[in-house]
Amino acid sequence: MSNPQSVKAVAKYVRMSPQKVRRVLNQIRGKSYQEALMMLEFLPYKASGPIWQVLHSAASNAKNNYDIDKKTLVIAEGYADEGPRLKRIRPRAQGRAYKILKPTCHITIVVKSVL
Repeated sequence: MSNPQSVKAVAKYVRMSPQKVRRVLNQIRGKSYQEALMMLEFLPYKASGPIWQVLHSAASNAKNNYDIDKKTLVIAEGYADEGPRLKRIRPRAQGRAYKILKPTCHITIVVKSVL
């Protein structure tokens, strides 16, 4: 198969605020694949789990579909787009109701080979 410029993986409808996911993505952007995995392992944020899965998936896509060695991969792009919000109602006093918006996001990671 041909060797593409970049390979990506996407996780959709992740039940987490995109703002919280971006905080972690900003730290791993531009790092090598193995360095990013190590960082995600020890970062104290809940967003590290889904990002780790997407990064692992992107590397597997590169290996299985284009035969790119995982050791040569670098994170070219990583972004979290806003997904649909789950709308819930919180009962309040005297028959009122407050709206609760539970955010979701779509996590995209693009990796490319440096060799």
